[in-house]
Amino acid sequence: MSKSIAKSLWLLLFAVVLCCVVYPLALWAIGQSVFPFQANGSIVKGQDGAPVGSLLIAQPFTKDEYFQPRPSAASYNGAASSSSALAASNYALRNRVATTLGPIVRYKDGSNAGKLVAPDIERWFQQDRFQGNPSIVLQWADAHNSLAQAWVAADTTHAGYVTDWTKSHVSVVAQFVKANPGTPQPQPSDLAVVFFETFSRENPGKFPSAVTHTDSAGKSTTAIEPVNGGTDIQSTFFDMWRTDHADVPLQDLPGDMLTTSGSGLDPHITLQNAEYQLDRVAAKWAADTKRDAPDVRAEIGKLLNEKAFAPFNGIAGEKLINVLEVNLQLRNRYGAPS
Repeated sequence: MSKSIAKSLWLLLFAVVLCCVVYPLALWAIGQSVFPFQANGSIVKGQDGAPVGSLLIAQPFTKDEYFQPRPSAASYNGAASSSSALAASNYALRNRVATTLGPIVRYKDGSNAGKLVAPDIERWFQQDRFQGNPSIVLQWADAHNSLAQAWVAADTTHAGYVTDWTKSHVSVVAQFVKANPGTPQPQPSDLAVVFFETFSRENPGKFPSAVTHTDSAGKSTTAIEPVNGGTDIQSTFFDMWRTDHADVPLQDLPGDMLTTSGSGLDPHITLQNAEYQLDRVAAKWAADTKRDAPDVRAEIGKLLNEKAFAPFNGIAGEKLINVLEVNLQLRNRYGAPS
């Protein structure tokens, strides 16, 4: 009996040493000696030598000089990899796609072929009529309470703007509390719908959005103000504009511009996606460097083709672009964005 126990213990010790010490050390040694870059997370560095990210994980780029990755349900958080898991019938999915489309989608044919829809969304919004009825913002808030609440919760400046609104609309808040006795001390998000209803009546054809002002000393300050144009209106109200203009043909967009990946962290976009963004990126770099846009476009287009690759050496799948890799090349070639 004791011999069997001793043999079992020795076998356990051998297995632990082999699997938990020898095997990991062997893999570590092979990785560090044969492919150290990949073994250490494919971390890339900027011109100053500081790490700027991993080629394996997507990160957001907001400046127009850079190519932008796929949408991320995980907000590009490497510790929270996930998909949105939203059903096709879920309005949250429709809204996310619509807000992406608004500023970038173009007309497909006719006299406006190739032109952005965004300016027409603004002009339609300023008329303040949807489906023949007045007050677009009021209709939006009434139809999509969760979106109105999400706007308030999206930024502290939004919540602060609603808080300031409550001070000048005491009677409206009192009516809300009377109608909702279970919420005697409503928070800004609780008041989202009544806020937008009141805002719509007081500011027809406008929407609250961040506006930046620069004083004589060059100091910039940003505040929420009523506006009748801008990307917030183009994004938020594209879906309603589309409902009012259902028969207008629009260009198709690459699917990965609108869909998240299963992980929410896909570092690649398709070459087709990158080419769709090329005009914006090239125009912005041309303005920054004071060069001709066609020349800059040709240079960046060549870079995309050089960096494009397809899985299994082109045997399967579409050509892909690593967003971080290409954006670093742009930064190295043209300098810091303005």
